[in-house]
Amino acid sequence: MPVTAAQPKSALRWPWQAWTYFVAGLAVAALLVLARDAWQGTPASLTQRDIDAAVLHTLNTQQLPSRAAKAAELIMPSVVRVRGFGPDPKNPKGEDKELGVGSGVVLSEEGVILTNLHVVQGSPKLRVTFMDDTESDAVVVAVQPHNDLAVIKALKLPDDLQPATLASSASLVPGDEVVAVGFPFGIGPSTSSGVVSGLNRGFVGEGKVPMTGLIQFDAAANPGNSGGPLVNMAGEVVGVVTAILNPTSARTFIGIGFAATIESAGTAVGIPPF
Repeated sequence: MPVTAAQPKSALRWPWQAWTYFVAGLAVAALLVLARDAWQGTPASLTQRDIDAAVLHTLNTQQLPSRAAKAAELIMPSVVRVRGFGPDPKNPKGEDKELGVGSGVVLSEEGVILTNLHVVQGSPKLRVTFMDDTESDAVVVAVQPHNDLAVIKALKLPDDLQPATLASSASLVPGDEVVAVGFPFGIGPSTSSGVVSGLNRGFVGEGKVPMTGLIQFDAAANPGNSGGPLVNMAGEVVGVVTAILNPTSARTFIGIGFAATIESAGTAVGIPPF
């Protein structure tokens, strides 16, 4: 009787184990794919309603800067403090005393600055301070008495001087928002905001010279604001703060300020009209 060798038990079970492992592997792979898709999600197309809801959520939960704040931020690097000095007879050491303080706005990378004539008039020495605290002596290069404007030039410049952007005042209408930046009472830089309250106004300034074609505005301005920029909501200079109206001797702001238009200032600087 022939004898047949007994086969190992493992050889008899292997085909079933292989099949089991193969099926289990497919199941695990399928679960991994499903888990990945669930994690990543299927991209959904955004509707206008979704966008509106997201914008509304942002407006309700985020503190956004005001239009005036953004305008002030744009013009701030171009604003300077202007001070005038002269001999002080009461000082035995012969040191100069401060005769006046005002503001100015940088018009070119060469350090050309626009300010008011009454800020620099009568001061043998001028000194400007830029926004990065660079200080420099300055000299007068042009004046326009009938608009109380002066052009000065700094002798020492910051490494990265940023000139202001100018814009025509022709598009202004009463009610337009404006911002004034300067150094009222030497404090600053200070920002105030308001609206254009009138156009083509006339005013007799400190030099008793009648000025015409002025922008009337109600953004707070005080002594020291003179020569500073009046800007629109894009941070563009539309005028130069020139005077305030106060029927008393207090020389403080009561709600009406005047600015020479940038077109008038342009003739003093030699800038072509808009």
